[in-house]
Amino acid sequence: MNNYSLNNEELVIRLLVAAILGGLIGWDRERKDGVAGLRTHMLVCVGSSLMMIVSAFGFKDVLGQPSVTLDPSRIAAQVISGIGFLGAGTILFLRPQIIRGLTTAAGLWSVAGVGLAVGGGLYLAAVVATGIIFVILAVIKPFERRFLKNLKGRTMMISYNSKLIGLAQIDNIMIKNELVANEVLIHSSNENTLDELTLTFDTKSSISKILLAIDELKTTNGINEITTRM
Repeated sequence: MNNYSLNNEELVIRLLVAAILGGLIGWDRERKDGVAGLRTHMLVCVGSSLMMIVSAFGFKDVLGQPSVTLDPSRIAAQVISGIGFLGAGTILFLRPQIIRGLTTAAGLWSVAGVGLAVGGGLYLAAVVATGIIFVILAVIKPFERRFLKNLKGRTMMISYNSKLIGLAQIDNIMIKNELVANEVLIHSSNENTLDELTLTFDTKSSISKILLAIDELKTTNGINEITTRM
């Protein structure tokens, strides 16, 4: 019969390794002002590691009893499902089309997997996964900003008072500055008079013309806020 015991030294090592690996990912999120930072990632990684250890070794006292079987995957499987609740709490819906925290939520989910791997004694898999996660968070984001942002087009988000200015007036300003939107999204609020208009322009649209349109909108009565992504 296999020995399902775990000595104290190995137990401590697994929890410490989980804290270190989770801390590496959390440090990156902390320095980038992520919704969940260093301590959160460390806690998730250590907690999931502990749950894996309990799942695999916490019931050794009852092994061998009649009608008693051990399925180490039971508790571990619930960690992956349960981490979704914590991840959902990091996602912020600031306004239509603007959502923050998805990367942090995915990072927490991945860190939970790292913790489970460490708890199961799969050190190599945990270390390699941590390295890959760190590269994704630290290296690919600057690459994404530099090379992929232009594929999404140039976006202008306008918050305006529908009682003071109409869509036709905003459209006239765009036409005046020779701007044609490829996509138009309108969000009307029933609770107040502030509506939101999102215009997406082609990547070839002149930035100077967009800036001129913004300058004119800023001096137009009824415009509350303008947000752009070039």
